[in-house]
Amino acid sequence: MKILSDYNLSVDPDDVKEILSRASESVPAADLKDPLKKVFGLIDLTTLSERDNTENVSLLCRKVNQLGENFAEIGNVAAICVFPELVGVVKEKLENPLVSIASVGGGFPASQTFTNIKVMEIEQAIQLGAEEIDIVMNVGKFLMEDLEYVDYEINVIKQRMGPVHLKVILETGSLNDLSLIRKASLLAIGAGADFIKTSTGKISPGATPEAMVVMCSAIRDFYNRTGKKIGIKPAGGISDPETALLYYQIVKEILGEDWLNNERFRIGASRLANRILGYIFDKGPDFGYF
Repeated sequence: MKILSDYNLSVDPDDVKEILSRASESVPAADLKDPLKKVFGLIDLTTLSERDNTENVSLLCRKVNQLGENFAEIGNVAAICVFPELVGVVKEKLENPLVSIASVGGGFPASQTFTNIKVMEIEQAIQLGAEEIDIVMNVGKFLMEDLEYVDYEINVIKQRMGPVHLKVILETGSLNDLSLIRKASLLAIGAGADFIKTSTGKISPGATPEAMVVMCSAIRDFYNRTGKKIGIKPAGGISDPETALLYYQIVKEILGEDWLNNERFRIGASRLANRILGYIFDKGPDFGYF
């Protein structure tokens, strides 16, 4: 946990507002089709409902498989993200090798279970074919300042995962201070996260532009010190194209062009993909392809 002593953990709200203002001003006001095609390729197409089953996940995979046939100009989403039990369905049904298989894990969404259970669940998801795992930082222990436990748990999980990408969800809606978000960001990065992610989408608020600015700034500061590039993933309530473009501009403003690809930038969404397709192909905002 030495990482926390290496950085200033305070956040100036005025700096956040200034960055947000610049990012907002750079969001295009018209002719959004080309920018939205780029955003579409960053989406982790996510279904995390208690009603998920083999049938609806198979259908989702089939629609992803047919994207090139039905929408030749659009390209691929970055990944399909499901519950661990359904990873095998995606592995069997997904035909596009450019789309990754992602799974939540580790007692998602509350992270309130034993570390060995988390590890076991994640290892089973990987055995079924998961190439990326999204876990939730233990927010309860973080808020109680049990930082050694939080660091240890993420580190153990990452070690057991090997080369599989680990995204650590901070659940920023439960962190009521921007300095706490910065602290959680650096803690997760130091413990081995390949990506840091805002939210599960299961509480309100989900992603916020302010949290995104703080997290991107932590990634920038870590990169400037170490040369290592950590990914960023806003998720939770991002459902309209304009909001997605704001997050895109925040990443561009703070981290630059090197992060504007799906190796370092993802957007967790479900409705957003439909609305982007509706906008680009003039189908209207309620277009329901997925």
